[in-house]
Amino acid sequence: MLKTGIYVDAENIKMSGGFGMRYDVLVELAGGGDSVLLRANCYLAEDRERTRRDTEYRNKVYTYHNILRQCGFKIIKKYVRRFRDEDGNVTTKANADMDLAIDALLQARNLDRVILLTGDGDFIRLVIALQNMGCRVEVIGFRNVSHELRESADSFLSGYLVPGLLPIQVPGNGQREDENWQRGTVINFYPDRGFGFFRFFHMENGVLRPDTVFFHLSKSTLDGDHHFRDPNHIFEFRIVSDPGNDNRPEAWDIRSIREN
Repeated sequence: MLKTGIYVDAENIKMSGGFGMRYDVLVELAGGGDSVLLRANCYLAEDRERTRRDTEYRNKVYTYHNILRQCGFKIIKKYVRRFRDEDGNVTTKANADMDLAIDALLQARNLDRVILLTGDGDFIRLVIALQNMGCRVEVIGFRNVSHELRESADSFLSGYLVPGLLPIQVPGNGQREDENWQRGTVINFYPDRGFGFFRFFHMENGVLRPDTVFFHLSKSTLDGDHHFRDPNHIFEFRIVSDPGNDNRPEAWDIRSIREN
């Protein structure tokens, strides 16, 4: 069994497209297949001054923390610090990068696999150090992920492509999830014929299983076809059985997550 640890740079994830991420899905992913989850750490900021004076903020923060604990995460807080310059301008700082790096290095002695959730290029040296200790390092991020961080990791996976990790807002249904909606990337596109295939994932017992589905530009909400020429562009789409094509599955209502 691969002994696995998860380390979440929560502030970076929240500010880079991952707000509302489902931590229970992350735990399922880390403990699937031949892996067993040993460590699950979440590093986040808390404004202690606001916690004391703002009841609504305090209840919201503590409810969020309790949800993470119920998912099996240890919470490591970095309290917000305020600095005033000579002109009276106030800046805030709450960076837990050092805490995450030290914990990961110390705990990696008992791990085979580390899943790091961040897009921050400052963690490149940590990734290399963990690999030199014999750990496999997998990075998951959403937007604004450092190109160098992607390259230094053993694998990179967009959090948008992990089923259920970030719920899809279904048109007309608010936040309600719909299993017919998926996110995927283009693996084949024939612009002269106006069709191609999306690659997306199912998750079975914590293991990601790839699948493909046909699409036609006539079912897209986007103008032009330039988005479909980019293999890294991520799309949301609804999978339906097309009655006009022997009820074969197709991607309809295709949209780009960059425009949501």
